Amino acid sequence: MDEPDGKRLYSYAEYLEQERTSPTKHEFLNGEIFAMAGGTPEHARLCLSVGAELRAHLRGRPCVVYSSDLRVRVQATGLSTYPDVSVVCGRIERDPEDTDAALNPVVLVEVLSDSSEAYDRGQKFAHYRCIPSLREYVLVSQHEPRIEVFHRNEDGSWTLREARAGKGVELQAIGCILSVDDVYRDPLAQAAPAAEG
Repeated sequence: MDEPDGKRLYSYAEYLEQERTSPTKHEFLNGEIFAMAGGTPEHARLCLSVGAELRAHLRGRPCVVYSSDLRVRVQATGLSTYPDVSVVCGRIERDPEDTDAALNPVVLVEVLSDSSEAYDRGQKFAHYRCIPSLREYVLVSQHEPRIEVFHRNEDGSWTLREARAGKGVELQAIGCILSVDDVYRDPLAQAAPAAEG
């Protein structure tokens, strides 16, 4: 299927077929498939650090923390993508067209990069706000110790809270506090021992 401007459009089934054999991940929206760029070592470390902190907080509770291998589909807009970290509480709801895609995350996390920050704050957040189950959207900076949490209020509005070094930010939806220092702790950044004289 082609648009008048000659751009190839894909069905969702074609997208899924491509994803099964592709070594890289892709987003899908309105018939278009977009390659997702690989991250920096810092990006990868922060993604795992946030996931590990959330998993520790949620141990013994009916919530599961997923890595960026979990595909999330926004049914209202058709976006399929791979958030850096997702939290699903209770039974995972799977998309009828795509049983590998979750429909009901409670928390989504994106680690910001120079190439994706505008998208993550703008269009992507607009898509995510259309997920009925979503209660919190977390943005993690790569450039400084800073975590922002957008919380959905009862009236559907969103409130921003942020924390920097030495502070923590509450995720009300899952009843835990993310410590900025714990998320950004880097064991390789410790001062080197002084040379013996």
